[in-house]
Amino acid sequence: MKNHTYILGINSVYHDSSACLLKDGELIAAVEEERFSRIKHAKKAQIDNGNSVPVSAIGYCLKSAGIEFGDLACIALAFDPELRLKNIGVDSYFELGDWGSEKGEKLFYEGVKKIPSELSTLAGVDVEQKIQWVPHHLCHGASAYFVSPFSDSAILSVDGIGEFTSTWLGKGNGNQMQVLKEISYPNSIGFLWEKISEFLGFSKYDASKVMGLAAYGDAEKYYSQFQELVPLRSYGDFSIDNSVLQFRKNNFQPLEILFGIPRISDPSKRTRNHEDIAAGLQRITDDLFLHLIKYLAEETGSKNLCMAGGVALNCTANAAVWKSGSFEKLYIQPAANDAGTALGAAFYIWNQIQHKPRSFVMDHAYWGPSFSDEEIQNVLQKENVHFERRDDIESTTAQLLSEGKIIGWFQGRMEWGPRALGNRSLLVDPRQEHLRDILNERIKKRESFRPFAPSVLAEEAKEWFEIPASSSSISSSFMLFAFDVKEGKRKLVPAVVHKDGTSRIQIVSKESNPKYHKLLSEFHRLTGVPMILNTSFNENEPIVCTPLDAVRTFKKTKMDYLVLNNFLCSYT
Repeated sequence: MKNHTYILGINSVYHDSSACLLKDGELIAAVEEERFSRIKHAKKAQIDNGNSVPVSAIGYCLKSAGIEFGDLACIALAFDPELRLKNIGVDSYFELGDWGSEKGEKLFYEGVKKIPSELSTLAGVDVEQKIQWVPHHLCHGASAYFVSPFSDSAILSVDGIGEFTSTWLGKGNGNQMQVLKEISYPNSIGFLWEKISEFLGFSKYDASKVMGLAAYGDAEKYYSQFQELVPLRSYGDFSIDNSVLQFRKNNFQPLEILFGIPRISDPSKRTRNHEDIAAGLQRITDDLFLHLIKYLAEETGSKNLCMAGGVALNCTANAAVWKSGSFEKLYIQPAANDAGTALGAAFYIWNQIQHKPRSFVMDHAYWGPSFSDEEIQNVLQKENVHFERRDDIESTTAQLLSEGKIIGWFQGRMEWGPRALGNRSLLVDPRQEHLRDILNERIKKRESFRPFAPSVLAEEAKEWFEIPASSSSISSSFMLFAFDVKEGKRKLVPAVVHKDGTSRIQIVSKESNPKYHKLLSEFHRLTGVPMILNTSFNENEPIVCTPLDAVRTFKKTKMDYLVLNNFLCSYT
């Protein structure tokens, strides 16, 4: 029997805890801990919980391959605790005992250093000799480049903070990456978004809400203030005035002075001014991205760009990069946030450290658990749900959608990353605008201004959306870009057209998801519309993982139908 090389990648020190498993350089499984724990982001980033590890995600990955800890050649941890200590003494704006302070940073460091011991306890054997620490932003870069279809590429990683770096610019060639430039704390686009999110009454984890709100504002009104706060420096550099941002302090007075309006603690109390601030934030972010990629294009000479980091989930900025034409091809893997660093850590070891040739391309997002018909049927019977098996489930579902029904759609392996992509989705007819309000108010229980995205047939996408022909991206199937809906089409699908006339689209090909593609095709045949409104299957919690999660959400939200594999479920 051939010996295989297994590498387990883990992200856990901050938030979005996750795990993935490679077998001989091929991805076997990748999943976020929150899907099992049912706690958003798995945990909050705190100085006293750095030692917490994603037990369930690790367990799933090992089970998927039928192996145990002893079969692992390496455990790659997406962090370098020694680099984190650089934060001590660089910042005047921090709370005593918290991030940035000597006491807080040492407490966090000591916690992170306990991870090998925690893993050994979990394994029941000593695994400390198998552990390799990989710096956070190298993991972000590796998570995109090493699973991309490119043999060479410019690489951009942008988030809040890794250990000390916030933005990493590099290039990849073959099975090696190298750094070109690093930008460090307090100059952080991710932290800018977190602090402004809090200024607007949201939590620091609500950047996606602010991105949606930005479409309602006037980007010009506070643009000069943002330029003052975030000056672009020559040749691929920028800074942030931390005397104003004061990210590590709960002090918003300098921002209130800058913008001339008070911070709000409840987003429902927002005024037009607050919407204008969100719009200005989005505009300066677009500027920053274009500034950074111009540097990368000139320095690397590559026609390809890979992007990662939490800020690379910003669909508007990503579209600006695509439209710029600076690169012919663009790649972002679906878990661009910190969850993706588990993937990057594992591939960094396999490709960069072990010098193994690249053979894997992540061209779909379906790497989580799946469930058999028998497992699903057992849950439905125990939960007393009425169901029937339908061999024509795609055409049946398409018909129900065309009649205005809200449907939970649960198929195959769960998505990797924060976006539902047709396997754990809530679906409705995009032609019926009132369904958007029902979804927000009754099902999702979220703010009315937040947009919904469409899944669209690959064959029809360019007929409905202004997709630039100058470049391309297989990542368009991961719902990572917002494009203008063509003027003549907007009134036909009002439920998926945002305030600014854009849609954050997921392009669905027959190759990437045959069953979902068939559903879209059936809906297109019935209605003439080649798309369906698709949002994550959840209600103020992580996306559902198991059939039981799906049934409970189905019952709680009173959606019309639930489809699990080929089972059509209803209340009668």
